[in-house]
Amino acid sequence: MVSVRRCPALFVSAPASGQGKTTVTAALARFHRRQGRRVRVFKTGPDFLDPMILQQASGAPVYQLDLWMGGEAHCRQLLHAAAAEADLILVEGVMGLFDGEPCSADLAALFGIPVLAVIDGSAMAQTFGAVAHGLAGYRPGLPFAGVLANRVAGESHYRMLRESLAPGLKAFGWLPRDGEIGLPERHLGLLQAAEITDLETRIEQAAKALREVDPTLPPAVPFAAASQPGSGVGTPLRGVRIAVAEDAAFAFLYRANLELLQALGAELVHFSPLADGELPAADALYLPGGYPELHLERLAANRGMKDAVRAHHAADRPLVAECGGMLYLLESLTDVQGHGAAMVGLLPGRAVMQPRLANLGLQGAQLAEGALRGHTFHHSRLSAGDEPAGYAAAARHQGQGEPIFRRGRLLASYLHWYFPSNPQAAARLFLP
Repeated sequence: MVSVRRCPALFVSAPASGQGKTTVTAALARFHRRQGRRVRVFKTGPDFLDPMILQQASGAPVYQLDLWMGGEAHCRQLLHAAAAEADLILVEGVMGLFDGEPCSADLAALFGIPVLAVIDGSAMAQTFGAVAHGLAGYRPGLPFAGVLANRVAGESHYRMLRESLAPGLKAFGWLPRDGEIGLPERHLGLLQAAEITDLETRIEQAAKALREVDPTLPPAVPFAAASQPGSGVGTPLRGVRIAVAEDAAFAFLYRANLELLQALGAELVHFSPLADGELPAADALYLPGGYPELHLERLAANRGMKDAVRAHHAADRPLVAECGGMLYLLESLTDVQGHGAAMVGLLPGRAVMQPRLANLGLQGAQLAEGALRGHTFHHSRLSAGDEPAGYAAAARHQGQGEPIFRRGRLLASYLHWYFPSNPQAAARLFLP
């Protein structure tokens, strides 16, 4: 018999990026948390930065929900597990409600989570109602809870926006235009949570700034169980020690990836390529993405760590490097201002940061270990000295597939892999 758990839930989406979804989701999470409720938040799609903010706001781990990378059963299991311990589930969407394939609306419809549309009302009057009407009615049958107005000038402005709504469309309240509650950004999106020194203050102020928001919980949504990620694979990584880079330069880590490796039997030990002079004793090495271009001098000056990474590879031990982790393994990396520095030098070639986005999108690859899915999002251009061992395939029609480099047990690519997409293949990447 299938286990079903019920929990109040809202899907926070918007007509486009930049409407303030993360600020509103964080504000709502903290608003309900301050009332003593246990709040669990999810982020739709591949994203590392928003979840850092949302974890701070909710006080609980944040996982990604992505139908293409993880699949329906994986998403279902994450929601089912959250419903067992939460009083409220919030899911932040990605881009606009109907953008992408699959899109936020697909996820909301599949799991029956009512959509709360965040609309930037700062430059609107009655058109606010037209946008809300379009979002609510564009896809028949999509559960729609209502709208929340963001960046509102004041009470009279909000009344104008609310009065423009069609009959039956619920106004959930508003958040004022306030630079002290907005979240600062850089080229890959929001700043990392640890870099925003007043993040806690911003979240608290955003929660207190919410106006006319109903403090009661939305209706409960049933979440059915699914098989656990990695079930049936066993523990092939039992006894394997994996060193995971994690610091200000390398912080783009999916919690689901780490938990899967542990479920497969691995022991994880974290280290900092910025601060540590050597690697911890480990059978395998995982270098995730991040912002190595912001820490060039410290990475270049840490010769002990660079020697240790080269020695690890020379010992024919597994090494998985994603995006920023791959850039660290090159001969050199140059930031957008033209400042370059010597990196590890395991991969011949160099990379230069660009002012514009170089590639973005969901991608998958057929590796020797099996098929794996993930995503790419970077502003650097790579001039490689080696021919790629192969290329990933973009999920989007006519998307640009990323090169994949293999050197012995080294796997390097711009792709951020999502290990739950194929637990068996992920295990093989780290097997000594």
